[in-house]
Amino acid sequence: MSLKERLRADLTRAIKSRDEIHMATIRMMLSAITNEEVSGKNVRVLTDGEVITVLTREAKKRKEAAEAFALGGRAESSVRELAEGAIIATYLPEQMGVDELAKLVQEAIAESGASGPAAMGAVMKVLTPRVGGRAPGGEVVAAVKAALA
Repeated sequence: MSLKERLRADLTRAIKSRDEIHMATIRMMLSAITNEEVSGKNVRVLTDGEVITVLTREAKKRKEAAEAFALGGRAESSVRELAEGAIIATYLPEQMGVDELAKLVQEAIAESGASGPAAMGAVMKVLTPRVGGRAPGGEVVAAVKAALA
């Protein structure tokens, strides 16, 4: 079952159980996926990897919105955004630990033969498919910079 099919099945369950927050969040995720599929010149069907990218972007939006609402004194809206982010996170792959990321960085450096900060692009080219959305991009870049420094 693809991730998009799983979302549709979970939406049906949420509708039947009258779970408003799950229903709204899953609809939002499916809408974001559909918008991505129809963007550009040609309509396409997203792979599970591309769907994960879209959902990661949506989770990041929820986290940033929750922080903004909290700073603005709108605690209720902040709590709702955090709840939506938690629901989205259940569809994302388990996040990679620091040790696992460091190991992958070292393997990518060895494979690409990189030495020094100038070779960061070559390391990222090897590393990005292996990470596969299981670690935030900023953390991956920071780990590579630290290892090459």
